[in-house]
Amino acid sequence: MSERPAIIRVHQEEEGDRAHVTVTLAWQDDEYRGEAVGDTDATSRPRLLGEATLRAVEQVTESRVSLTLAAVATTDLGETQIAMAQVKMAGAEQLMVGSALLRESDPTSATVRAVLDAINRRLTQMLS
Repeated sequence: MSERPAIIRVHQEEEGDRAHVTVTLAWQDDEYRGEAVGDTDATSRPRLLGEATLRAVEQVTESRVSLTLAAVATTDLGETQIAMAQVKMAGAEQLMVGSALLRESDPTSATVRAVLDAINRRLTQMLS
């Protein structure tokens, strides 16, 4: 059994100028979903993905933790691209930072993985 939640799927829908993102994580034989709704523009999508990921993580922890997405971005790093995320936990002083390589130009899963990377160490401690 994994010590950390794993990504099962990321679902995105658009209706008019609104986007609805659902991130589903698996942990201990259960599935947990987080959702976020916002603008459909390309600059809003990474934030929606990050917010939906954090909502799913909060479900995994049975709402024992409150997480805020401070920042999320995709950037070039040498010859590759990476997604980066900054996450703040309620009651904690420090920002947690994570990153993930874009695989085959897939910013969607890279953004979700960057958010999880930012919180995985703390999350493992909370879940054990």
